[in-house]
Amino acid sequence: MRILQVEDYAKTFNIYHLERQISVFDNLSFHLNEGEFLLVSGPNGIGKSTLLRCLYRSYRPTGGRVLYHSHHGVIDLASAADIDIAVLRREEIGFVTQVLRPRPRVSALELVAEPLLTRGHDWEEAKKEAGDWLDTFGLKPGIWHAYPTTFSGGEQQKVNLARALISPRRLLLLDEPTASLDAQTRAALVERLGQLKERGIAMIGVFHQPEEIMPLVDKKVHLEPTNGKVRAIEKELSYVAK
Repeated sequence: MRILQVEDYAKTFNIYHLERQISVFDNLSFHLNEGEFLLVSGPNGIGKSTLLRCLYRSYRPTGGRVLYHSHHGVIDLASAADIDIAVLRREEIGFVTQVLRPRPRVSALELVAEPLLTRGHDWEEAKKEAGDWLDTFGLKPGIWHAYPTTFSGGEQQKVNLARALISPRRLLLLDEPTASLDAQTRAALVERLGQLKERGIAMIGVFHQPEEIMPLVDKKVHLEPTNGKVRAIEKELSYVAK
């Protein structure tokens, strides 16, 4: 079943103090079905992360449309009202970044369990599952009750991933989530993403080491400059989740 249809997508930044416009990408078109993994590739600085932020509506696109097939009906993410975007973020669309912004005096275990608690799970159940996710990503149990504000960058990212994936949305946007992780944790993440994929979760990702995620990839959108503008080349692949 189709979950996302991107048509003639464009993003331009206005640099007002320079009286300039910078075109990031133009005329991007691709689609995504439930349970599919789409890899976004291209040179550094080409606009991969900007594309994800536009889909999540952290940035507002300047052209095209994005038809998302939500449980509430089809909605154009490019022009939807902010209140509708907020509902979709809460219920259906997730964004996994490279950076955790932990709240002060909240433990790692509490941060990871929180998405389950907001969905009505009791504390003991949420705590057990949160511990399972933290253990999967190799965070030592001795610091689960410590504050992530005191953690290293790699430890914070493990908490970030566990919190983002413990209660996954129907569509996950992954912005280089493995950038600060060791090889063992990256392998654990790929395994967990494969499990989510089998459950029908659709994913669009940008990865620092794309070769590690390729067994999950169904299609790829490659961003490249053409005649002074960035366009997308969509490629269907034969990889399937194991």
